[in-house]
Amino acid sequence: MNNEQYNFKTTEAGKKGEILASIYLENKGFEIIDSNYRYKRAEIDLIATHQKLLIFIEVKLRTNLLFGLPETFVSTSKQKRIKMAAENYIFEKNWLHDIRFDIVSIVNRKGVVVIEHFMDSF
Repeated sequence: MNNEQYNFKTTEAGKKGEILASIYLENKGFEIIDSNYRYKRAEIDLIATHQKLLIFIEVKLRTNLLFGLPETFVSTSKQKRIKMAAENYIFEKNWLHDIRFDIVSIVNRKGVVVIEHFMDSF
């Protein structure tokens, strides 16, 4: 498998994860207001509102746990990039209320999907 095929498969899986996370969060009363927001080298998977909060959500999907749980793959550098993009989004939208950073972890092992929502993760 070449890099182009690998990137397509991981991008496709990432989109599926974001769709699953969106449905999961909407069922919990979240309103998804943006997705795949980009600023410079940063991307925020989902942006939602819930109970007067603006929430920036990183979605991590894994099909196996050989290298660890999905939520452990949000590195410090990734967190910094997300925060930088969030700061720009807040400025663009003139958001004047509280914010939060969440992680949605999805494990899809042989069709069995487990979703966990980690609020105020970083």
